[in-house]
Amino acid sequence: MVQSSPPSQTSLPDTVTELELDGRRILLVGTAHVSKQSVIDVEQTIDEVAPNTVCVELCASRHQGLIDPDSWRKLNILKVLREGKAPLLLSSLVMASFQRRIAKKLGVTPGAEMVAGIEKAGELGAELVLADRAIEITLRRTGASLGFWTKLKVFSQLLAGLFVGEDISAEDIEKLKEKERLSDALQMLANELPQAKATLIDERDVYLAQKIRDAPGETVVAVVGAGHVKGITEHILGDSDLGPLDLVPKPSLAPRILKWAIPAAIIGLMIWGFVTGGADKSQESLALWVLINGGLSALGVAFALGHPLTVVSAFVAAPLTSLNPFIAAGWVAGLVQAWIKNPTVEDLEDLPEAITSFGGFWRNHVTRILLVVVLANLGSTLGTFIAGTLIAARTL
Repeated sequence: MVQSSPPSQTSLPDTVTELELDGRRILLVGTAHVSKQSVIDVEQTIDEVAPNTVCVELCASRHQGLIDPDSWRKLNILKVLREGKAPLLLSSLVMASFQRRIAKKLGVTPGAEMVAGIEKAGELGAELVLADRAIEITLRRTGASLGFWTKLKVFSQLLAGLFVGEDISAEDIEKLKEKERLSDALQMLANELPQAKATLIDERDVYLAQKIRDAPGETVVAVVGAGHVKGITEHILGDSDLGPLDLVPKPSLAPRILKWAIPAAIIGLMIWGFVTGGADKSQESLALWVLINGGLSALGVAFALGHPLTVVSAFVAAPLTSLNPFIAAGWVAGLVQAWIKNPTVEDLEDLPEAITSFGGFWRNHVTRILLVVVLANLGSTLGTFIAGTLIAARTL
């Protein structure tokens, strides 16, 4: 049985939601990740109740990043490229950029309230539970739930956010923790991107609730984003199987078919053009394919301020890789850029600071490589659709 009630101690912050679950006391501290007040709330709550366990809304990799600020030095950019994780890493950095810029403006370290929970747990000798799902799984599940054009829309909005300055105060951040404002914000997300809300928020509500429910001890303090408090409260009574939430769904049959069907169709159109129109028509189609596909991929690399040789490599690679589902133009361009401008230790150390500004994404060699990969692939994909459509119109 779970009961929700106001904090039983008047000295507890208003951001604390206290639950009683089968005789155990669970206190959810709703926080904002760039709020000085949230740090105070976490420390005050843990000092007051001396919990057996402290749960934090972190996975292992995010926990490592918080407790070891120098962990960026260990980033192997070539391994990231080989494993095809460049888009995931770039998306993660772009999302972190907004938070870091606000935190810098307000004079607080992003995730400081989580660090406070970790440190307080250590001081008390309380058990620490990392209650969140792995960030890579969350991003992969989100990506799998979105179509190509929706992904393009989301990524465009993320990049656009780099151009926009933030005029936000500490008071604005504190207002974000109010239940009414949270409800409005989540409803807007649900309306705009219901699939993204499901994986980014709803599934993690279930995940966090189960981890907190399973946490040992009679008294548990959970430090979570304020937007998760309502969902955790609703789900904590149930006994959820987290296995399915840790799986990345395989692509549906349609994308796997298209991955082969589109190159086959392009090659078929060129052959048909040769049969029906002769060598001249076939050469014109081939020229269209090379110029549009290679040109747009090279344009993407140029926009990322890639090295001239990287631009050339994208132009040469894109028309070929677009016909081969096993390799992408961005991988080739990214490897060339990494070979020419191999990131230094200084680049890795500068990465957290670089992502706090628009120019930093283009200045830092690590993020520039990631931009090269993503924008080269985006240009090649658009080139495939545009050139393929023009060739079909000329041939059929």
